Amino acid sequence: MSDIIDTASSAAASTTLERFSSLHDWRRQVADLYAAIRALPGEEGWLHWRSVRDRLFREHPQSPLSAARRAQFRGIDCFAYDPALRFTVATVPAHDREVIRVEAGKDGMMTLLPFAMTDGLLEPLGRELTLYWIESYGGGVFLPFGDASNGRESFAGGRYLLDTIKSADLGSDGAGRLILDFNFAYYPSCAYSEAWVCPLSPAENRLPVAIRGGERNAAD
Repeated sequence: MSDIIDTASSAAASTTLERFSSLHDWRRQVADLYAAIRALPGEEGWLHWRSVRDRLFREHPQSPLSAARRAQFRGIDCFAYDPALRFTVATVPAHDREVIRVEAGKDGMMTLLPFAMTDGLLEPLGRELTLYWIESYGGGVFLPFGDASNGRESFAGGRYLLDTIKSADLGSDGAGRLILDFNFAYYPSCAYSEAWVCPLSPAENRLPVAIRGGERNAAD
C-alpha cells in the first residue's frame, strides 16, 4: 500500500512541477515580448507582438486554445495596424468610480480598485478610461475596455490593453505619460475557452466609437 501511495504522490508532484514550470515559462516569454515591444517603433513592435503571440498560442502548453484548436490554428486575427490608434496620455486621480469585485474562478473574488483616469482620450475616442489596480499579492495595473465593435467585429466582452501582473505593459514616455496603443488590444482567455473566468470591461470603460485595432473576430 505504501508503494502505491508513494507512486501516486510522486506522480502528483511531477504533474505540479510540470504545470507551474510551464506557466513560469509562459509568463517569462510574455514579459520578454513586451520588453522587446517597448524598445521597437509602433508598427514594428506590433508585427513582433503578432508573431510571438501566434507562436505561443500554437505551440505552448499554456496556450488558452485546446489541443484540438491548436492543431488547426493559423494565427490570431487582428485589424490592420493604424498609427492613429497610438496615444500618449496623462493620468489624473479617479473620481466617482466604484470598486469592482468580480468572480475569478478558482482564484475567488478579484477586487479592482479604480485609481486613475486617462487624460487625453475624450476628444479622439469620446471618453476617458478608468485604470484599475488589481488588489492581490503584488498588485498590478489593469485597463480593460469595450467599444462599438464588440459583438460583431470583436469579442462581445471587450478587450484588454494593460495587465501588468501578466507583463502586458506598453510603458510610458520620459514625462511619465502612458503609452496606450489600441493596436495591441487583446482578448481575455475566456474568449477562447469556457475553462477560463476573466473580468470583462465595466460599462464605464465602454467607448462610443468602434476601435478597429488589435485583436478581432475572424473575418468572414
